[in-house]
Amino acid sequence: MEFELWWLLALPLFFGLGWLAARVDIRQVMTESRAVPASYFRGLNYLLNEQPDRAIEAFIEVVKVDSDTVDLHFALGGLFRKRGEVERAIRMHQNLVDREDLSVEQQVKARFELGQDYLKAGLLDRAEAIFTHLNMGEMAEQARNFLLEIYVQEKDWSKAISAAQELSRGSNQALHVEIGHYYCELANQAWLGDQIEVARAYLSDALTANRDCVRANMLLGDIAIGRDEVNAAITAWRRVESQNEPYLTLVAERIMAAYRRAGREAEGLAFLRHALNRQASHELFDVEFSAVLRLEGAQAAWVVANEQLRRSTNLRSLDRMLEAEIMIAPSERQAEVQLVKQAVHAHVHSLLVYQCQDCGFKARSFFWRCPACGQWDSFPPQRKED
Repeated sequence: MEFELWWLLALPLFFGLGWLAARVDIRQVMTESRAVPASYFRGLNYLLNEQPDRAIEAFIEVVKVDSDTVDLHFALGGLFRKRGEVERAIRMHQNLVDREDLSVEQQVKARFELGQDYLKAGLLDRAEAIFTHLNMGEMAEQARNFLLEIYVQEKDWSKAISAAQELSRGSNQALHVEIGHYYCELANQAWLGDQIEVARAYLSDALTANRDCVRANMLLGDIAIGRDEVNAAITAWRRVESQNEPYLTLVAERIMAAYRRAGREAEGLAFLRHALNRQASHELFDVEFSAVLRLEGAQAAWVVANEQLRRSTNLRSLDRMLEAEIMIAPSERQAEVQLVKQAVHAHVHSLLVYQCQDCGFKARSFFWRCPACGQWDSFPPQRKED
């Protein structure tokens, strides 16, 4: 009974101590909240409501009141950079870098933010210097990613290869596709400089880095045909089919031209038809139609186009059928068919575009790297109707 009575007496005491502690905590919270300027909360509210311009104005008021708010300086600098006011972001982060009272972690973060400011401003040499300095610390992987971006912008493909290889070793990023393209860029430069063997060596490195590098075999074929090595060119271009079959559309016309140059156009047409049986492609059909027109005449070409139109009802097939129709139509109808053909052809070619699968950028020409978002291999090899 004494033990139970003791606990009954202790319960009010514990309750009172808990109530007192809660009151102390509440007073501390209230004191701290009063110390924070109202502009800070207004700024947060503007951010939540996606009003960055008004948020910046509110945060500037806070910084004027208390210049020691380091985290707020970081947030404000990031907002400046996001809004495109890069000079203000640079000044904000440079002031932080120059301060001696920051911790090591804060100094590293300030340099990292300043490097991003320089990169956004196009001051690549300054950005490179900062990210190179940060390449060995806690932010090494992020710094290497930015260094890789800088080297690609500068078209310094040798440094880009080294940076990508280092990133691949130090992280889970698979950059073999990008490395293959960097080697292809070097090969293209060497080829334009008439360094044929150097170019071929780079293309061999590209295929070692990425065995499915379609671009490497396309360039090998281009180099071979330029040196009148027709069979070697055909072999290189035909390897594209086993690497990535849809990309055969990019080399189909070159393959047929090489077969024609070698006096083996019928063999090339057979190859093309075999490819068409495996994948439906308007681009492959266009090449087939031209070959049939040369080898077998307008009537055979009209039949091929008519069959294609029945399989896939679209203006592209109709355009080809009308092209053959002009040749086989009676003379009194040719002018009429020609008029329709011109209208259809102009409309079709005004609609056909390549489109980036990452950002949706549209272009009349094929790109290995999207000019808008910078992604490699984001353009499918087939054009689509816009």
